[in-house]
Amino acid sequence: MRLPSRPALIGAVTVLALTSCGTGTDSGGGSTTLTIAANSIEGGKNSESAQWIKQWVIPEFEKTHPNVKVLFQPSGVDDEQYKTKIALDLKSRTGADVIDLDGIWVGEFAQAGYVKPLTEVGGATIEQWEGWAQIPQAVQGLGIFDGKKYGLPQGTDGRVLFYNKTLFEKAGLPATWQPASWQEIIDAGTKLKAAGVPTPIQLNAGTAMGEATTMQGVLPLLAGAGSEIYAAGKWTGASTAMKDALGLYRQIYGGSGLGDPRLQQEAKGRDKSFAQFAAGKIGILAESDYFWRSVVEPQAGVAPMKDRDQVVGYAKIPAKQPGAGIRGQDHVSMSGGAVRVLNPFSKNPKLAWDLLAFMHSAAATKSQLAGQVRISSRTDVNDEVLTADPMLKYVADEVLPLTAYRPGLAVYPQVSTALQEATAAVVSGTAPDEAATAYQGKLEGLVGGAANVGG
Repeated sequence: MRLPSRPALIGAVTVLALTSCGTGTDSGGGSTTLTIAANSIEGGKNSESAQWIKQWVIPEFEKTHPNVKVLFQPSGVDDEQYKTKIALDLKSRTGADVIDLDGIWVGEFAQAGYVKPLTEVGGATIEQWEGWAQIPQAVQGLGIFDGKKYGLPQGTDGRVLFYNKTLFEKAGLPATWQPASWQEIIDAGTKLKAAGVPTPIQLNAGTAMGEATTMQGVLPLLAGAGSEIYAAGKWTGASTAMKDALGLYRQIYGGSGLGDPRLQQEAKGRDKSFAQFAAGKIGILAESDYFWRSVVEPQAGVAPMKDRDQVVGYAKIPAKQPGAGIRGQDHVSMSGGAVRVLNPFSKNPKLAWDLLAFMHSAAATKSQLAGQVRISSRTDVNDEVLTADPMLKYVADEVLPLTAYRPGLAVYPQVSTALQEATAAVVSGTAPDEAATAYQGKLEGLVGGAANVGG
């Protein structure tokens, strides 16, 4: 099946007429030139990444490859501009040898023929790379499309349930909490409400929350009901799993008082939910580890909590019931992140793979972290650098092995908006079955008809 993503991407690349350096050329004197492209630039966007490539990756790689010269092609533009530039390079069979891509673009580029599986570019020996054993199978999924490995994942994240231990104690709930089902979340919310907590549960909903509704809400719930939004060439429509997910929204927002429906419709509702959690007014909140390291972080957080480490608990998102999640899992999550791919038109594909593998080695990964505590894609590095942060170590150890990813297809953002609209309808009082049916109608219009939609 061919989805409408290829025309969308090809249409985008015709907008710009850009020139580029050729790939991996012989620069004379028996030496080879390799190039790296990333949407990062010193003193601008993703400056630290640009500095790492120029100051660590290039000199360290060149030490072990004396006949290779590595050049960096920086960009510091809007993501869509960068995407279009890279697509144009690859369409014209030029561009860098090693290329940074957002993981959500992989499928779209693969369907357009702009990237190819790693082994098709660099050879079968790629499967013997030591790093595969250090990257959990689920995390490898960030660079996989249609079962084939197109790229190596960079850092990633995971979604969990955060909860306020002080409010839990007030409600007679345990300080160490791990719900085994959706019903146990509702039960905890009911006790929090009885204890006077203003908003027992915050599950992102509606279009104002944007992609946060999809990633923190709908997709984890779908996974918990045993389904992914796109699988085996079909998009999930008004299935039982979709109706179950919207049904949980109904339980939280349909007059039970467990969630605040108005908050979901406000322009800055997500920011307000952060502030309310920090102020002790929200009991349970579904978010990514970004919430821990950047929102309630005690010193520099958006909504800092001085007592974060004592007050904020975290738990895995349960399946609807034990074993009901995707792959038969008891718990589920969603992750995002970037990947690096090989240019299929590189003149030196095996050397390009050596460079890519080097950039994802343990030494390179630790160097890129530069002392910051962040989750990498490698288990060995996480075991070493996350010991000082139990929450991030928890995500690396407990959440990443069971996570899932959004489909990297051009139409996905529109599908995501349709999902957000379905949750908004339920929050506003529409029955879950009715909202699911309306969603399926929109979905069929987006993905080329009912034949591309599964039940």
